[in-house]
Amino acid sequence: MKNWLLTGLLFMIVSTAFSQGKITGMITDGVGSLPGANVVIKGSTTATSTDFDGKFTLSTTTSSGEIVISFLGYENKTVKFAVSGGSTANLGTIVLTSNSNELSEIVVKSSVVDIAKDRKTPVAVSTIKAAEIQEKLGSQEFPEILKSTPSVYASKAGGGFGDSRIAIRGFDQKNIAVMINGVPVNDMENSAVYWSNWAGLSDVTSAMQVQRGLGASKLAISSVGGTINIVTKSSDMKEGGSISSSFGNDNYLKAQASYSTGLMKNGLSASILFSRTEGNGYVDGTQFEGYNYFVALGYKASEKHHFEFTFTGAPQWHDQRSTSPLLSDFLKYGSNGTKPNIKYNSDWGYRNGEEYNLKTNYYHKPVASFNWDYNINETTKLSTILYGSWGRGGGTTTNGGIKGNNAYSTNNSLRTADGLINFDLIQNWNSGQPTTLGTRTATAGQYQNSSASGSATVTNTGITEIASVNSHNWYGGVINLDKKLSDKFTLDFGVEGRTYKGIHYQNLIDLFGATNYRDATNVNANPTPAYFSTTYAPRPSGNPFVSTDYQERVNYWNDSQVNYYGAFSQLEYSSGNLTAFLQAAVSQQGYKRIDHFKYLDSNPLSETEFKNITGGDVKLGANYNINEQHNVFANAGYYSKQPFFNAVYPNNASIINDNLTNEKVKAIELGYGFRSGIFNANLNAYYTTWDDRFTPTSDADAATNPGGFYTFSGVNETHKGIELDVTARLIDKLKLNGMISVGDWKYDGNATSNRFDASNNPFPGGTAQTLYLDGVKVGNNAQTTMALGAAYEVLNGLNVDANINYFEKLYGNISPASFASATNKGAVELPGYATTDAGISYKFVFGANKSNALNFRFNVNNVFDKIFINESFTNIFADDIKTPATGTTPAVTYAQAGALYNGVATANKVYFGFGRTWNFTLRYDF
Repeated sequence: MKNWLLTGLLFMIVSTAFSQGKITGMITDGVGSLPGANVVIKGSTTATSTDFDGKFTLSTTTSSGEIVISFLGYENKTVKFAVSGGSTANLGTIVLTSNSNELSEIVVKSSVVDIAKDRKTPVAVSTIKAAEIQEKLGSQEFPEILKSTPSVYASKAGGGFGDSRIAIRGFDQKNIAVMINGVPVNDMENSAVYWSNWAGLSDVTSAMQVQRGLGASKLAISSVGGTINIVTKSSDMKEGGSISSSFGNDNYLKAQASYSTGLMKNGLSASILFSRTEGNGYVDGTQFEGYNYFVALGYKASEKHHFEFTFTGAPQWHDQRSTSPLLSDFLKYGSNGTKPNIKYNSDWGYRNGEEYNLKTNYYHKPVASFNWDYNINETTKLSTILYGSWGRGGGTTTNGGIKGNNAYSTNNSLRTADGLINFDLIQNWNSGQPTTLGTRTATAGQYQNSSASGSATVTNTGITEIASVNSHNWYGGVINLDKKLSDKFTLDFGVEGRTYKGIHYQNLIDLFGATNYRDATNVNANPTPAYFSTTYAPRPSGNPFVSTDYQERVNYWNDSQVNYYGAFSQLEYSSGNLTAFLQAAVSQQGYKRIDHFKYLDSNPLSETEFKNITGGDVKLGANYNINEQHNVFANAGYYSKQPFFNAVYPNNASIINDNLTNEKVKAIELGYGFRSGIFNANLNAYYTTWDDRFTPTSDADAATNPGGFYTFSGVNETHKGIELDVTARLIDKLKLNGMISVGDWKYDGNATSNRFDASNNPFPGGTAQTLYLDGVKVGNNAQTTMALGAAYEVLNGLNVDANINYFEKLYGNISPASFASATNKGAVELPGYATTDAGISYKFVFGANKSNALNFRFNVNNVFDKIFINESFTNIFADDIKTPATGTTPAVTYAQAGALYNGVATANKVYFGFGRTWNFTLRYDF
């Protein structure tokens, strides 16, 4: 497979053709540029496509002729050209006329939105247009549209709706900045991005641009691995609307409707969208239901002032597979012990004959934003964004146990013969009914649950389903002044502010027949312990501003406050073939913790002061266009990144970490680009160091230091690699694309520890511990990726496409704290795998002005039903000891015992990727 992919890439590269004359121009629809428009010389195979600014350059060997311009949703246009003596003919701005409202134009009015420009911005970048998202995403997760992008690894993780994750250049999504219309959306406590909260984002995206590395954003954001820049639809898109319906495997069903007024004579405009999605989920026991709404209202007061208000949200609930099963369990509940049941999920079962899952995520995170763009004069522009977000929801789990068994342990008496949770047994035990485990003992005449799991001889504990609620209120704003100082220099200066309050507690979801729940964690409670019996349904509220103050809290209740203030500036130089920039940003982030349970109200630790930490970055880069075909660029940067909230207040306590330090990121990148009429290529090389990561781990010596923990200093990583992506159009109707990226991501040097007790105080006489990490591979991401794809227009309006993706050098997801031995073997390497996706689409245009269209799309993902492991959470090797030696019996390894699957020890905890899936979409545009 690798040889085939490499041969395909080589074929595309050697097919490069050089021409004599040049044709240039820019394609628009009269409002904004049209990136990705096709430009072909009539009667030939010479073709190209426009860049993000709608510009194109086409080589020609003829002195005159015609070019044909086409773009999905617009009428084709033919334009004559004449070139003499190998010169360049500039055809100026060419305006296409819409024949449907299939795609919104990409209009970037705000200078806050940092979109990289081809052959100008010196960063490695890939752009995914709305047309590709609309066609190929189907029922996949939003990040998966990027899986054919160099150095990107997208995984469905446990397989629940919206539970997918993405990594770029070996950095997880906590270290990837996700920006929507220039606004950062990474969580302010831990920088996480939960795609289930943005499940409807694909419906309203005009374009998505991935900037690998430190990126082009002027803000001081977590763009260690890269930046995902998402530009949504605007209120002043063309008048019209669409209605669509999709269905697929496992009862997947989605309905969507949208309408836009267009820019009216009074300067007003509006755009709305609503959708609903539901299904059973590919993985067993992962039902889901989600909605998406989007409202954009605009007002163009004059040529100088433009205002826009947007409000969007995606309330959803979905059952999960968040416990990674043993590989041996996948095989045990599969076929003949050799073919795994890749849909197996240990988090669910049947309750009263109906599907029931202990792990349900429910959330509603509406976002409102107000944009004001003020064109002060021809050289000065002011852009302002004010926004707010109100997250409400959480995820369910359980605590307690029955005779020492919790609900998630496999191969125990709480499971049925097919590996599912035996809810009927739990219900009977909790309520004092006779079971195969015996009968529960009442306490003071009641069956009281708590967090205690008991033991084999304890019979008065039970299991409770609880929810960990993580709500927040988030407000912020960004102001940027863009000033053109001269024909060559442009200066940007801006400020940014954010304030965030996180609300964290647990409440009861289901007592499973018990009388009440006993909780002694609230030291302010009167009396202590307290008893609770009120339960709540794990479903998102339809009211985006709903208060949860009425809910009873158990086990913990604390609030986190994070304030962020920053200033940024960028100086850009552009003259002839050279573009360069220098950017700097500084920020202060304050952290405050309020605990309502752990400390008495009179204790100063119940509400801390703000701990302020300064960070920032500096970046510079330059791009030089050698000629119309070749360009080179370089960039470098340094980023001092503030730690996450749990590094400031570790171990869920209010004691500040005495060893706080910013994470340091250094990066350098070189790039080369080639453009011609039939072939484009980008080659990049990068080197990134990431130092002083905060890494905690629990103290295994529970007898000496109960509740204690270690923190490790000097946890460093080095990420380096090369990337190549190419596109080609060898004949008029055939498009090819390919990429290959090879990374070397590993830990650099060993780390040392600091030991603390449960109250975050240094442990007396604590023994330092060393983590032997030097040279260990960074896990959980494929370090080598390849892709090769093709799209062919069979007939007018009928297109077929296919794409092959290959991943290897995928290592187990390691916890650095697990490498306390100098003789550790590093991370387990999982088998490489390839998947094939394919699709067919047809568009039928009709109506008096051909303004209406019917669109059909059929997708098949993983066409050949490939079985593959895409994540491992443990690192057990085939030659590790499975059965220790006893007496005269020698030790037996996993390999000797035959306890392997495709070379991987079956004691590892893993996730399998999805097998074959499909979906069909019908859309009517008017």
